[in-house]
This record gives sequence, C-alpha cells and structure tokens, in this order.
Amino acid sequence: MESSEVLLDAFDRVREVVMEVVDGLSPDQLAYREGSEANSIAWLVWHLTRVQDDHVCAVAGREQAWVTEGWADRFGLDLDVRDTGYGHNPDQVAVVKANADLLSGYHQAVFEDTADYLKGLTDGQLDDVVDRRWEPPVTLGKRLVSVVADDLQHAGQAAFLKGRITSGQG
Repeated sequence: MESSEVLLDAFDRVREVVMEVVDGLSPDQLAYREGSEANSIAWLVWHLTRVQDDHVCAVAGREQAWVTEGWADRFGLDLDVRDTGYGHNPDQVAVVKANADLLSGYHQAVFEDTADYLKGLTDGQLDDVVDRRWEPPVTLGKRLVSVVADDLQHAGQAAFLKGRITSGQG
C-alpha cells in the first residue's frame, strides 16, 4: 500500500463519520449547543471541512472549493471568506448554521478534491517542507496527518453530540 492510499483511507474515514453524523438531523439539531460556550454539530462539521479545504489546497497550490465551487455563497455566512473557524468565539460559532445537505455536500466536494490531490502524490513528496514558520519546519506528510487528526477529533465531537441529541440528553 502506498502512503497516498493510507492518507486517502484516513480522509475517507473522516468523510464517513461526517456523513453519518449529519444524516437525519434537522437544522435546529445541527445548530444545537450544549451551552453558550459550546460548539454545534454544524460548526464542527463546517470547521473541519474548512480546515481540510484550506490546508490541502494550500499544499496543492490551488483555490479552495469554498470559493471556486460557490460553497461560501450557498452557506451565506456573515464571516470573512477566508475564515476557517480557527479561534472562533461563541458569537462566531453561533453564526454557522446549515442544513444536512449543505454540510454533507460541501464535505463531499472537499473530500473529492482531497482524493484527487492524494492520488497524484508520491511517497517522496511527503518529506517536502511546506511550512517554515515552525521549528522543525512542517513537511507535507506531517501537514496531511495533522489535518486528518484534527478532522477526526472534530468529527468525533460531532458524533458524540449527535448521540446526546438523538437520545434526548441534549
């Protein structure tokens, strides 16, 4: 198995969790927050997808689906088009509202773009430095694994929250 296939499998697992989490939930359920400081499922899925779109496009040298495929317009959020949710305060989290089809559609589009990029990736490229702002500098392999780890963490949080909502605890 090539490294690109392992990474593709990891991103596909994120996609599977995202699709399962949003499936069958109403916009109100997706926007539900356990408290004023908490994240909603809609925010978690939007954020993890925005980060994947932003980070993978940065290393691929292409524009984000958020802009090029019109997702920013479809979501219609009162946020800067470059916003990925990093560092959002509770008021900004509350702005992110969407239905299941919008969230799953955007995530699927980003997954497909990610898969296309990964299919052309060679093992040797994973050692390429993509960010010198850190010590040690970040390689492509580390950046992609970082995105997978962040995505899985947020997808798990969203799955936990769905369990609370659908069991009547949320």
